[in-house]
Amino acid sequence: MGKSKTSLKGWRKAIVIGLTLVFIVSLLSACSKGTGGKSNENTVVRIGYLYGGSDNEPYMRQQYTDTYEIMNKNVTFEFVGAVNYDDQRFEQQSDPSKPVEQPDAYEKMKEMLTGANPVDVVILDFGLLRRLTQDNLLKPLDPLIQQDKFDISDYVPTVIEGIKSVGDNNLYALTPTFSSSALFYNKKMFAEANIEPPVDKMTWDDVFNKARQLAKGEGLDSQFGFSFNRWVSDGFSDINYYSNALQLRMWDDNADKMLINSPQWQQVWDTVISLHKDKVIPNQEYMNLYYEKQNESGAQDPFYGDLFVTGKVGMMISDYYYINELKKIGDNASKIKDFEMVDWDVVTLPTDPSTPGVGGNISLNQLMGINARAQNPEGAWDFIKFINGKDWAKIKSRSLYEMAARKEFLQPIGGLQYNLDAFTTLRPYPPVTNNDEKIYREKPGIWEAQGYGYELFQQVIAGDKDTKEALAEWETKGNAALERTATEGDGGIGVMPMPRPMY
Repeated sequence: MGKSKTSLKGWRKAIVIGLTLVFIVSLLSACSKGTGGKSNENTVVRIGYLYGGSDNEPYMRQQYTDTYEIMNKNVTFEFVGAVNYDDQRFEQQSDPSKPVEQPDAYEKMKEMLTGANPVDVVILDFGLLRRLTQDNLLKPLDPLIQQDKFDISDYVPTVIEGIKSVGDNNLYALTPTFSSSALFYNKKMFAEANIEPPVDKMTWDDVFNKARQLAKGEGLDSQFGFSFNRWVSDGFSDINYYSNALQLRMWDDNADKMLINSPQWQQVWDTVISLHKDKVIPNQEYMNLYYEKQNESGAQDPFYGDLFVTGKVGMMISDYYYINELKKIGDNASKIKDFEMVDWDVVTLPTDPSTPGVGGNISLNQLMGINARAQNPEGAWDFIKFINGKDWAKIKSRSLYEMAARKEFLQPIGGLQYNLDAFTTLRPYPPVTNNDEKIYREKPGIWEAQGYGYELFQQVIAGDKDTKEALAEWETKGNAALERTATEGDGGIGVMPMPRPMY
């Protein structure tokens, strides 16, 4: 009997030891796996973006990769800018009279993707996405999403549909965030005028008609119906905004010919000029009176000329960040003498009847795709999954500047109540052309051609010309400027500097 008990104890001990070994082996195996189940050997993920420089990489690391590296200590990131701003800034010209030759940014991007040491991940904006997909430079993400069962069902439809619209209904990139604009309106102003407030998906004509009904008063007692932005403009910027919203082009795809002498452009000019002349839109004359009163009273203007928050403009276009400004002002309203906080809400931007459901001023500037020639495509996809996952979306939902692309984490800011769907309902317009960057780089006379429009617009506002006459003159002078650029290089005006990158 004793021998039997000893034998049983031995078996029990063997079983316990065996189970322990299995557990340890399993644990070690799990520890040897990185995110996504990859081997724990050291790997490098190269991330490329359009504009680089010595001051960009620290920001890029803080913005995108630091958290991932803490969680995946075997992964190292390298950052590559297609165009280096330091080169542009410090390069000395042998002949100062000649403009600095600007690199072809897209060709530099292609070199970064197809060269001897290609990047794995590429961060790009919406305007570049279509061109890269058309040139087969990005890896389709749909098979990877299906393979890993990566859930994108709660993505804002606007974001997904916008990305697919430039990829033949395929996903070649994802973004964790986006930015958007909406039409803000003063609820009290509409109630007092007994006018139905704005609703989602109104046309531009609907908005302008409501604006005319709201406008009234003279001088400092003026009340305006609409503004294209928070600040009083020169009028020509309103022309640019409205024409872009209607997808009108100033010149053809190669900037060989001006396209502004048309019934559509005349309608845009006549509409904006009429709104300004009829004081439906605030003008500089009113702002001069506004600041004159401020100077006389010696009071500071905590609103910096923002006429919407002071109840002087009934409807105004602004971006998502403006809600933070409204909350800040509302929280401090009691400190401001004789101030009543505006009672506001938002609806979608106005739309063009020819393209219903499209027209949101939506920016997809942090798109991430995988290079079709990536050296480490598995690491690239694992990083993109992380950045576009729910944990990262939760962190990004706290941003003051951007909106999380996952609906689950889209919440009104600071407990406010407003129509959040106004920022997510409309689809973005697909890019009209792939050539704009090349045009502005190779044909600096384009700035001269555009400048004539500003000058002629001011003459029409002053009553010195009518719209039809001004557009015809703009066409003639603009074509001449474009032709000079083609034959003489810079048209005598030099090259405009490249815009500072946002990332």
